[in-house]
Amino acid sequence: MIRLRSGLFSMLLLGMAVSPATTEEVWSLEGFKTPESVLFDAKRNIFYVTNIAGEPTGKDGVGYLSKVSSDGKLQTAEWVTGFDAPKGLVMKGDTLFVTDVDRLRAVDVESGQITGTWAAEGAQFLNDTAVDEAGRVFVSDMLANRIYVLDNDALSVWLESEELLHPNGLRVEDGRLLVAGWGRDIQPDFSSKISGHLITIDLKTKAISDIGPGEPVGNLDGLEPDGAGNWLVTDWVAGALFRIHPDGKAEQLIDLNQGSADLEFMEAEKLVIIPMMMDGKLVATRLD
Repeated sequence: MIRLRSGLFSMLLLGMAVSPATTEEVWSLEGFKTPESVLFDAKRNIFYVTNIAGEPTGKDGVGYLSKVSSDGKLQTAEWVTGFDAPKGLVMKGDTLFVTDVDRLRAVDVESGQITGTWAAEGAQFLNDTAVDEAGRVFVSDMLANRIYVLDNDALSVWLESEELLHPNGLRVEDGRLLVAGWGRDIQPDFSSKISGHLITIDLKTKAISDIGPGEPVGNLDGLEPDGAGNWLVTDWVAGALFRIHPDGKAEQLIDLNQGSADLEFMEAEKLVIIPMMMDGKLVATRLD
C-alpha cells in the first residue's frame, strides 16, 4: 500500500483544527514484523504486541505476539506463536483475546498458551476487540461491515450494517460500543472514497449514532479515551493521531507515517504508544 498524503495535508483539506499541543517522543522500539496492536497489562507492568508478520489476511501461521517492558525494552520477541495474522487485543481477567483473520483466540497470559479458538462464520478481516461489563467480547470485521460477539462460549454475528463504516477500533463505554469507522467504499489500496468517523452503538437496542455531525475524519484504526472526556484515534492511511471531542471536532496531534495502527494510552503518564505497521516499530510519545 502506498502513502496517500500526510496527516497534516489531510486535515487542511478537510478544514479540521490542527492542535497547538506539543508532543515529546519518549522512546521507540524496532524489530517487529508488521505490528498492529499494543495493549498494556497493568497487573504485570508489560505491553503485549501483535505481529502480523505475513500478509494481513494470510492463513500462513507466521504471526506471533511479543512482550515489551513498560520502559520500551523488548522482553520476548516471539512470546506466543502459531497465529496467522493477529491484530486486535483485549484483556479479560488473565485471558488475552486476539483476533486472527477469521477466528478469535484466547491466550492465558500466565502460561503463554493458546487456550481457546472460536471460528467467526463468514468473517473476512477480523480486527479489533472490546469487552463489556457482562464479559462479552466484541469483535469488528472491517471488510464485512460486521461486529461479532463472544457470549456464553459462542461467537456469532451481533450486528451487520453499512452504517458501521467498515468498523475498526472498538471501545465499550457507558452502555455503548464506540466504533472507529474506516469509511465508505474501501478501495484496493485500502483507502476509502469517504473517510470514516466515530460512531456509537447502544448495547441494548443496537441503535447506531454518530459522534457529533458525522463529518469525515480519516481511515480510523486505534481508539482510546484520553482521560479527559475525549478520544485518541489513529488514521492508518494518512498517518496521524487525532483527538476527537464529544461534539465530533477533530484535531490532529501528531503527523505520522502511513500504518499508524491500534494504539495504547497511559493516562497517568500521558503517554501514547502507537504501532507503526509499515515501519516495524512502536513509538511512545508524551502528550502535553
